[in-house]
Amino acid sequence: MSETVTGFEVQDIRFPTSRQLDGSDAMNPDPDYSAAYLVIRTDTGAEGHGFCFTIGRGNEVMAAAIDALRPYLIGRKAPRDAGDLAALHRELTHDSQLRWLGPEKGVMHMAAGAVVNAAWDLAAKRAGLPVWEFLAAMSPEELVGLVDFRYLGDALTHDEALGILRAAAPGRRERAEVLKSAGYPAYTTSAGWLGYDDAKLVRLAKQAVADGFGQIKLKVGQDLGDDLRRMRLAREAVGPSVRIAVDANQRWEVAEAVRWMTALAPFDPYWIEEPTSPDDILGHAAVRAGQPVKVATGEHIANRVVFKQLLQAGAVDFVQIDAARVAGVNENLAVLLLAAKFRVPVCPHAGGVGLCELVQHLAMFDYVAVSGSLEGRVIEYVDHLHEHFTHPAIVRSGRYQAPTAPGFSARMHPESIAAHRYPDGPVWRPGTPGRTS
Repeated sequence: MSETVTGFEVQDIRFPTSRQLDGSDAMNPDPDYSAAYLVIRTDTGAEGHGFCFTIGRGNEVMAAAIDALRPYLIGRKAPRDAGDLAALHRELTHDSQLRWLGPEKGVMHMAAGAVVNAAWDLAAKRAGLPVWEFLAAMSPEELVGLVDFRYLGDALTHDEALGILRAAAPGRRERAEVLKSAGYPAYTTSAGWLGYDDAKLVRLAKQAVADGFGQIKLKVGQDLGDDLRRMRLAREAVGPSVRIAVDANQRWEVAEAVRWMTALAPFDPYWIEEPTSPDDILGHAAVRAGQPVKVATGEHIANRVVFKQLLQAGAVDFVQIDAARVAGVNENLAVLLLAAKFRVPVCPHAGGVGLCELVQHLAMFDYVAVSGSLEGRVIEYVDHLHEHFTHPAIVRSGRYQAPTAPGFSARMHPESIAAHRYPDGPVWRPGTPGRTS
């Protein structure tokens, strides 16, 4: 039966996380985790949910950008399969006038990703599958058809991508069963926000180990003396066998990053994340070459082309995709294929409202149908705001449990939306501490 998209609703949803300094880091000291939240509806009553993550001010700009894409959906046949989803992605990202605002980066590109992800949520629900299984059920030929290979041919061709997917196809069923029985490795950032005092850091680091996490992450980059003290405390709290990654959130110049990480190296950091500008390919390569700690980046990288260059330049040891930064599932598939070609592990970013829910699907699909490997791979977990989702991410004993509900795990509870709608929701009444404007 044919379905038509008849509804397209965008809302500005914000959570006052700055009140407890949850999410605080050297570049973003007081974030209010927020989502420009989209619901598309069909004439049969089906819904698809998607969003872009922001940290407060500007969320209204993000919502307006998503709303500008309304004409592409209203009256359209609801997407159901790989062909429909490929066509929608290309139309949204190839609109010449909207593309001019990037091209293929920034607010407009992220807005396209929110719409694309909502369409995937809708299509997977119609298929009765979680997105990771919906993707993994597609043939290599269907998957390659989802990818925009423009600008990638010097690093990854259509035929090379098809070869990667065909090589992984024989073990798909067995790997899916591994996920269903054992889950996917996770690490936690919840202990390491920069605004937390030492006692809270130590308590939460110990709790993370007790909860089964084999890796934690600390925010760094504001003061070297503080970071040395915090790393020492964290290492004493978790012991020598638990990995400690660190994240500078783009704080440093290249030389500063090299100096800082050389000083922290005795505490055995597992990686340094976002040591400098996300657009600085050569800077990342210099940081990687200039000190002993591995380099991770990706959450603020705008598109597949920048990921391509990072990999070509040998500038990164871990690729950190973000489900809501590039143009949705389709472009993330391109990045997964690039990472597989260059044999670099994908360790997704998930520090934000709803990002754990989304990115678990992409990482699990990568294991089942692209890389075929869990070696060196781990998904970030932040234990905030999951209660607002109808099918929240579940982590047990330090491992994400494979989602079973159809869709992309993106649907928020209606009462959460009503309470946190900005600026008129009860949480944002005038005079309430933590307002973002």
